[in-house]
Amino acid sequence: MRLTVTTLHLGLGAGLLAVGLMALPMAPHAQAVDAPRVVTLGGAVTEIAVALGAEDQLIARDSTSTYPGSVLELPDVGYVRALSPEGVLSVAPDLILSVDGAGPAETIAVLEAAGVEFVTMPDDPTPQGVLDKINAVAMALRLPDAGAALRAEVEAGLDAAEARAEAVTERKRVLFVLSLQGGRVMAGGEGSSAEGIITLAGGVNAATGFQGYKQMTDEAVIAAAPDLILMMDREGDLSITAEDVMTHPALGLTPAAGNGQILRMDGMLLLGFGPRTPKAAAALHDALYPAKG
Repeated sequence: MRLTVTTLHLGLGAGLLAVGLMALPMAPHAQAVDAPRVVTLGGAVTEIAVALGAEDQLIARDSTSTYPGSVLELPDVGYVRALSPEGVLSVAPDLILSVDGAGPAETIAVLEAAGVEFVTMPDDPTPQGVLDKINAVAMALRLPDAGAALRAEVEAGLDAAEARAEAVTERKRVLFVLSLQGGRVMAGGEGSSAEGIITLAGGVNAATGFQGYKQMTDEAVIAAAPDLILMMDREGDLSITAEDVMTHPALGLTPAAGNGQILRMDGMLLLGFGPRTPKAAAALHDALYPAKG
């Protein structure tokens, strides 16, 4: 059974959440237990479930779910966009909470055919999207009071981030570099989660003219003229160091490289658009506009 939780907008409280919970159907085999066995797919979904106090219901998570550290003790069913049905079903879940875009489609079809309740969460990289995601997870877990409390806390942080962004008079340009495979710059363009966090931090996305994450030519990178180059802090073949940026034929010619303005941040913190998004926006804002004095 697959469900897509529709978004709830600003101003909705615990009362409407409770109404949504009563309307949300449950899989027949899940009705007999008070606390379903839950698999979470997507780092932000896992973070929200834990923040709602439901960590004891989690029996497995995907490989992007690394925060808080305690969830690393759970079985890993694989990368959220490359799941195998056998891996997910091996932990016998009653309920799967998934970020939008989990797959492949064949795996999701097998999970649905197995009768496991599968709920897809909205994944909009905006402040409203964060709040909608919290509401959706709270609805699926039947935790309206905890959902309302978490939403209020996160909303206050998002409001503060937006106020800081609006106060910026001269916005700096930020280029988010996802990878440098083959020497080509894969950057976050319009509508991407990278653009979402850059905007919330009071910056301007330097990568324009394309949607999502795509490769840019060296000429386009130089023309983008970013004041700061932003990357994920990770290990392995996809790791990008400051030295990689400085020696790159295009990135090395940008104002950001010239001024040493290169920032690495935890990927899920930066791009997850979950409960820690206010923290990510504040950190990026401070890097862009350091306090004087």
